[in-house]
Amino acid sequence: MELKKLVEWNPWWEDIASLEKLKGIERESYKEIVKSIAIKEITVILGVRRSGKSTLMYQMIHHLLKKGINAKQILFINLEDIALAKDTLDEIYLCYRENLNQEHKAYIFLDEIQRKEHWESWLRKKYDLKTDDKFVISGSCSYLLRKEYATLLTGRNLTFEIYPLSFKEFLIFKDVYIEQENIKKEIITEKTRTTIINMLKEYIEQGGFPEIVLKEEQYKSKILKQYFDDILYKDIIGRYNLNSQRTKEFAVFLITNITKFISLRNIRNALSFSYDTTKEYLSYYKEAYLFFTTDYFSYSLKEQKIMASKIYTIDSGLRNAVSFRFSQDDGKLVENIVFIELLRKEMHPYYWKGKNEVDFVIKENDQMITAINVTYSDEIEEREVKALQEFKNNFKKVKKAIIITKNLEKQQDDIYFIPLWKWLLIGKDEIIPK
Repeated sequence: MELKKLVEWNPWWEDIASLEKLKGIERESYKEIVKSIAIKEITVILGVRRSGKSTLMYQMIHHLLKKGINAKQILFINLEDIALAKDTLDEIYLCYRENLNQEHKAYIFLDEIQRKEHWESWLRKKYDLKTDDKFVISGSCSYLLRKEYATLLTGRNLTFEIYPLSFKEFLIFKDVYIEQENIKKEIITEKTRTTIINMLKEYIEQGGFPEIVLKEEQYKSKILKQYFDDILYKDIIGRYNLNSQRTKEFAVFLITNITKFISLRNIRNALSFSYDTTKEYLSYYKEAYLFFTTDYFSYSLKEQKIMASKIYTIDSGLRNAVSFRFSQDDGKLVENIVFIELLRKEMHPYYWKGKNEVDFVIKENDQMITAINVTYSDEIEEREVKALQEFKNNFKKVKKAIIITKNLEKQQDDIYFIPLWKWLLIGKDEIIPK
């Protein structure tokens, strides 16, 4: 292959300053990814398309250049480039090594690695032969974590999953800086509180895809619709050779019905999909990080599996851009935001339903349980409290019971009421402010 195919992706070979416009805004929550450039293991970055994986790679490259690594020791390639479609990983690697870096350690960044067949075997061979390379790879599909792939790279990789911006990151992208310690200690003015609440309204409406946050208002919805199509066509329809109309129809149905229970019956009635088709398509959506489901909370695995699941999507802005909108959507959007934040905090949410429903149940490492209900209101309906009380009567290991509100903050008996904005801004281990 010709070296010029690689040059366009690596402008720092010619001018190091060119990286400044690529590296974007640093995200504190992913600094561990940037630091992983120092270890031998393969760094794997997974997440929905346009969530910032490539930018994190550029930040790692910037980190290397700041440390004095020669620019020609760094190779970045986006494997979705049509110009590279016929070139194998071996051909790309050898072209780079023979022309630019024959002797020194190489830092090789392979973006959207799933575009090349047998990439996992190729990487394992390089790793096991102890070549003088550090590999960083990214993918828009969680199928990279499937057993057959994970087995090949077990002990050879460090995997990170990333998401669109958290609310805290959203504020930083908007040049609003608030000390977390000040929030915990209530050291914020009314002006700051108003700013936060106004920013939260925008976050609920537009979501947290990094480039969307920085785009002009009039283009945001159109670009989000394009994101949606890109995820469907590039990560699902093209990969699995699916019917595009049916795939999109099902996706729009799901994104319109976020936070609801999904079952064979309601999908069959709405779309005439069979059980097998529903299960198959849903697995593809989940692999592409477009949708997620929560299972019923029970200590019985059988009981978990026979109950319906609830559906959530990756980003509220994406949902607003492509779905049918209803007046009561704020509650759904907020519940979806809380769900994604729980994933971002590396928690695995379930739901529970008795006479009343608990939105999220979290099993802690110490086997204790946190129960969370979400209501974007300050007029709390009695069923929200009753649901938590009913859950506590059924499970003795409940450590925390929380109702996430709009602005209301108080403690009633052993239930904590906390505003959404505060819950989103406090740390992983500070769900209940001290």
